[in-house]
Amino acid sequence: MRILSFAAALSLALALPAAAQERPVNVAPNAPADAPVTVVNDTMQARFFALIEPQAARARAAYPEAKARFLAGLPAGQSFFAVTRLRDADGRFEQVFIAVDGIQDGKITGRIWNDIHLVRGFRAGQSHTFPEAELVDWLITRPDGTEEGNFVGKFIDEMRRTGGKP
Repeated sequence: MRILSFAAALSLALALPAAAQERPVNVAPNAPADAPVTVVNDTMQARFFALIEPQAARARAAYPEAKARFLAGLPAGQSFFAVTRLRDADGRFEQVFIAVDGIQDGKITGRIWNDIHLVRGFRAGQSHTFPEAELVDWLITRPDGTEEGNFVGKFIDEMRRTGGKP
């Protein structure tokens, strides 16, 4: 009976999708630093979302090709991140990077890659799954510190460099 139970457990384990496996995450020491934006009220939140929406739309349009590359296997030293918004029971939100471990059945699974500052019930390193429809942005990191994607992040960085002018 033990052999049968072990064999059944092994079959089940082998049948589990690869999406559940944690992938190594590589971020070069010279990669651009994350620079969070704090939005303090509903009016600012609505303006912020409207401001970044064109870049989020660009990210969503480019996502299928990036997703296909991820699923086919990125080159050694590259990592794939998805950006989404976490929401807590009090209605607060925080936009975060998710180190992607897998994508299956319209859902992205990975680990929260940011320190959490506002929303409750989440922590850095915690596993998180969300629908692809909630994707805000994505990026692929490279060993040389460059990145691909990050449309929203690059837009925010440019706004900071130019004093708020897009």
